[in-house]
Amino acid sequence: MSGRFYDVIIVGAGPAGSYIAYELASRGHNVGVFEQRSVLETNTCCTGIISTECFCSLELSPELVLTKVNSAKFFPPSGKYLRLQTENVQAYVVNRLLLDKALASKAQSQGAQYFYSSPVIDVIPGKDSIQVEALCSRASEIFSARAVVLANGFRPKLPKKLGLGKIKSFLIGAQAEVEAKDVGELEVYFSQKIAPGGFAWLVPTCVGTSPNKAYVGLLATSQAKLHLQKFLNNLFSQSKITSREVKIEQKAIPVGTLARSYRDRILVIGDAAGQVKPTTGGGIYFGHLGARIAARVLDEALHSDNLTADRLSRYQKEWKAKMGRELSRGYWARRAYAKLGDRQIEAIFNALDPNGLAKALLKPDNFSFDWHSRFILAILRHSSAYPWLKIRRLLLREASL
Repeated sequence: MSGRFYDVIIVGAGPAGSYIAYELASRGHNVGVFEQRSVLETNTCCTGIISTECFCSLELSPELVLTKVNSAKFFPPSGKYLRLQTENVQAYVVNRLLLDKALASKAQSQGAQYFYSSPVIDVIPGKDSIQVEALCSRASEIFSARAVVLANGFRPKLPKKLGLGKIKSFLIGAQAEVEAKDVGELEVYFSQKIAPGGFAWLVPTCVGTSPNKAYVGLLATSQAKLHLQKFLNNLFSQSKITSREVKIEQKAIPVGTLARSYRDRILVIGDAAGQVKPTTGGGIYFGHLGARIAARVLDEALHSDNLTADRLSRYQKEWKAKMGRELSRGYWARRAYAKLGDRQIEAIFNALDPNGLAKALLKPDNFSFDWHSRFILAILRHSSAYPWLKIRRLLLREASL
């Protein structure tokens, strides 16, 4: 069955996909958005932590905020934590289901048409248009468009088929919602035994209610569900959480970027392009930046009726200029961290606390919730301790210091 024709088809209705749908629809383009989830589903593998800058840029309602973040406890393997606090709110934990709905509603208000429970199974480029095959009500339908934007998360099959390459490096994120007890602020755990190659978190989402709710999750190189279950058991034994038999969600998170995020009539944004912080796996803000750049480039290309790869290559040049160096530094920092043992991680914490270095790093010039390389490089400048030597060798060349 053949469906209708659009100026642009967006594959994926996450934050990046709905944002670009809104931008393009508000500029007069006919936009169709295809999402494999139903309208009521959400993937709880995302904590929904976003910076105040991202929150304001997305123009979100305060009703989406579950809790505000201006302090955190950082736990090394020994458990002797380091607590940091700032005067101002640094981030918000937002309800991801409501976030997705709010951004979709905004796009729909400008005329974007949404197809939920409609996974895209193929994209077929043509000379004068591009076809998208989707399963709508379990029946295959073909839709046509002048251009397609892939915003469907880290799913390597389509980009590879379209000759855009494949992101080979990734981590596994796992998360569960639990009932918590007396957890009033963000907790982050660093240990290769808890989360090999990554870290774990306990994020309160409903403080002051009965019972308290929290997200518990981790990033790991493999067996994330198994490691998370062990971590849940550990938190339960410490009486930090009151439930451990919970549903665990997991997903792959790219570490690295797509070789090409464009071709004739096609752009790739968000997790699909690798626009994800390699240090934390967070993708909402960088995906938003990529979507904003893509919307402008694609709008100009549509108006000039020039949707060639040469014209659309401006998108990759611009987003690489905006965040490429940050992603590269984060990638090398993650590689270096993955090679550290728990003794070295412990030594890093010991080097931070006694000299007041941790507080110095929270100065505005050094700290940003989204741009982590400034924080990392400030640490490198201030410390000559042995655990940093591996990181120095990998990062200083990249940072051109």
